[in-house]
Amino acid sequence: MQHMIRYKLRAECVADNERLSRAVFEALRHKRPAGLHYATFRLADGLSFMHVVSYDEGVGNDVLTALPEFKAFTAGVKERCVEPPARTDLTEIGSYGFFGA
Repeated sequence: MQHMIRYKLRAECVADNERLSRAVFEALRHKRPAGLHYATFRLADGLSFMHVVSYDEGVGNDVLTALPEFKAFTAGVKERCVEPPARTDLTEIGSYGFFGA
């Protein structure tokens, strides 16, 4: 299961969003949950962000969403946005080195 989430922030919220995102990645590096592949990108306009997440078969999304740091990130994301998060389900055609394949 793969998803892409995109949103656009208010300019004054970019630094806070990045700080909260980094806290999620720090927690992931510490906990090292199996079967989760996750990346966050800031787009060229400096205000838009994209998250790509993939779960191995049999792995639930709670390996990410149950993290206190992820809950802190998502708690205020809509208030930081001028364009709210929109999730798109993805179907992988192929990849090389992207999700550990």
